[in-house]
Amino acid sequence: MKTSIDAEPFRIAVPDEELNDLRQRLARTRWPIQPRNAGWRYGVPLEYLRSVADHWLTRYDWRRWEAAFNRFPQYRARVGGQRIHFVLERGSGPNPLPLLLTHGWPGSIAEFLEVIDPLAHPERHGGNEADAFTVIAPSLPGYGFSDAPNEPISQRQIAALWHELAVNVLDCQRYVAQAGDVGASVTSWLAFDNPDKLAAIHTNYMALQPHLVPGDPPVDESEKAWMAAAEQRVAGETAYIQIQGSKPQTLTYGLTDSPIGLAAWILEKFHGWTVPGSDSPPPFDLDHLLTNVMLHWLGGPNAPTWTYLFTAAGTGRKLPPGGRIQTPTGMHLFPQDLTVPPPDKWIKRAYNLVHRTDAAKGGHFAAFENGTLFVDEVRKFFRAYR
Repeated sequence: MKTSIDAEPFRIAVPDEELNDLRQRLARTRWPIQPRNAGWRYGVPLEYLRSVADHWLTRYDWRRWEAAFNRFPQYRARVGGQRIHFVLERGSGPNPLPLLLTHGWPGSIAEFLEVIDPLAHPERHGGNEADAFTVIAPSLPGYGFSDAPNEPISQRQIAALWHELAVNVLDCQRYVAQAGDVGASVTSWLAFDNPDKLAAIHTNYMALQPHLVPGDPPVDESEKAWMAAAEQRVAGETAYIQIQGSKPQTLTYGLTDSPIGLAAWILEKFHGWTVPGSDSPPPFDLDHLLTNVMLHWLGGPNAPTWTYLFTAAGTGRKLPPGGRIQTPTGMHLFPQDLTVPPPDKWIKRAYNLVHRTDAAKGGHFAAFENGTLFVDEVRKFFRAYR
């Protein structure tokens, strides 16, 4: 990797006027009614969101979190005609392995704040310097401080941008990639389309599905049972795909105008994809959750929804007929995720699966919810590809 790169250094410095506008909007929130004894059955409970609003307005300190981001070197590079924001934390030792770390929706690079340093500098956290990564954590187009594209782009198109960033901007002649959610789709397409410099990938769920063709082995009973369980799991949890994948422009007026509307839209996912069926709040630090919401508020929530146009159309997450990712792939799967972990036979129809770990607990946001476990798993898997 180049010691000097073709990108402009960047530090987050949100103007006071934007923060003052946010406070005024929070103070003027118009609250709805809700059914009696609703819990989380119909979405985010009123009493919970009122407490979030009060915390956001009276106790949350964006400047503290801004400083937490700014302790890492950040840049913006022109990639594919637009500026992409990314963290670049160079790892310890003589030869740290470049690791491209990609978030999804409704997440952001805020999910990685607690894992970047242990991944880049394991010796500071009880680990071995030989496991060090140079961490490259870009913000997806339209998220946070990355420019929004002029029109919707697919996960596969974003993968082409990531290839340009890694190879042309950062001169990564050999690197690895890890991701979850939309980022896992991007990473999977990156491996499918540009495998030459990508040594291995690791994801937190199976992002791309196989496109079966005549001659493929028939779907067996274990795969059929998984399909039924997966369909049951997502029932009631995927209406957002239809909305964001059909009429995102209509949705975004409310999300852009109301910070509480945006928070409700996002926080409901951190609940339903982590502790589904529970009346407990999302099991994350509230300040950290609000920091993730802030990155959607500050950058605007419209463009991040656009990739779902391709998901809803069936093209974003399905390989071409007979296509398969040949890059060595590891997966770390969690029982409370939005999707039920599939059997190996189904995964291997689409991926060159060489390693799998099934966590005992946890949900969709692996690095955020289970940071120590996440770091250990990433180190372990990529040791074979250094």
